[in-house]
Amino acid sequence: MTHDQTSNTWQGRYRHSLLGVFGSPQMCLEHGHGCVVVDSDGKEYLDLLGGIAVNALGYAHPAWVEAVSRQAATLAHVSNFFTTGPQLDLAEKLLSLANAPQGSAVFLSNSGTEANEAAVKICLARTPGGRIIALEHAFHGRTLGALSLTHKIAYRQPFGPSAVDVTFVSPEDSDALAVELDRGNVAGVFVEPIQGEAGVVPLSVEYLQQVRKLTASHNVLMAVDEVQCGMGRTGQWFAHREAHITPDIMTLAKALGGGFPIGATMTFGPDVSGILTAGQHGTTFGGNPLACAAALSVISTIESEDLLSHVRQIGAFLTTALRHCHPRVTEVRGRGALIGVQLDSAIATDLVVAAREAGFIVNAANPSTLRLAPPYILTKEEAQTFVAALPSLIDSVTA
Repeated sequence: MTHDQTSNTWQGRYRHSLLGVFGSPQMCLEHGHGCVVVDSDGKEYLDLLGGIAVNALGYAHPAWVEAVSRQAATLAHVSNFFTTGPQLDLAEKLLSLANAPQGSAVFLSNSGTEANEAAVKICLARTPGGRIIALEHAFHGRTLGALSLTHKIAYRQPFGPSAVDVTFVSPEDSDALAVELDRGNVAGVFVEPIQGEAGVVPLSVEYLQQVRKLTASHNVLMAVDEVQCGMGRTGQWFAHREAHITPDIMTLAKALGGGFPIGATMTFGPDVSGILTAGQHGTTFGGNPLACAAALSVISTIESEDLLSHVRQIGAFLTTALRHCHPRVTEVRGRGALIGVQLDSAIATDLVVAAREAGFIVNAANPSTLRLAPPYILTKEEAQTFVAALPSLIDSVTA
């Protein structure tokens, strides 16, 4: 698309050729570099959302580009009748990063939703006809199984009865969880260490520890959804590490591929890894060597550039600076490069528009919360430009 093609042109093309499940796109992006994207009019934006927590290395990172290009020229896809070096390397690397016990395993798919679908099937295969316990305000995906675990009724209601029998309990209420576990017939308990879609709301260390204790005592699987908060986003490889627990299942996606679609479901220990047997689950594209090469380049770059430390530093800077930037900011939540800016009223949607017009991409997780999930390579100088601009942006939408 050339610069002389107006916004009306691409908007019209979009309306006539794509299913309208995303509404109208905000702009048409052409290319990116570092933490900056450029639209079809040539305007630059500092991307503080990172493709919704996906682009860990920003845009066109040389290591990622080189790895994907080299693998594309070598072997992009084979069926799962076979394995490949990148698939083996990635599975072993993930197990190593997770300090997984002997007998743990990885299933590779194409997205976070698919990773959670596999986790649900593992639970139900172990306890046929069992219930899943999920948390209020949870988001685990939009395919029918994962959608059943997603709390927002507006997402579930149009599609009839849930595909999975799910009971929702309040976060941080371990007594309510204990009551449901005591009722019996529970196949698994799913938690997000940080509830991203709810407005970047971390679960406490104490609550995560209680979930692990209660599920273990009831012989129920604990599944940790790290799709949004995992793979270094919080400054640790996995957010649940803060609680010093080992779940039975962990799901990953988003930042894992750095922009290439990939998901992973990890099972901890031989008892959990042996639940699904040959033919009970599968995927055509999952674990293809191109996706695995992309993921391996993300991991190796995070390690070689010490980005976990950088994420902790940039997160601490943003959290402190944003907390004191304006009276209408009442709270700043999250860890590392996953931050929720709580506002005192429902101005987040208008603020997203104002920020975009000023050259910043952010997101409204809900009507009163801004969500930031920038690339891990965001510099303090780049972050400071947003901190400096936010007070006037807030004033502009509340005047």
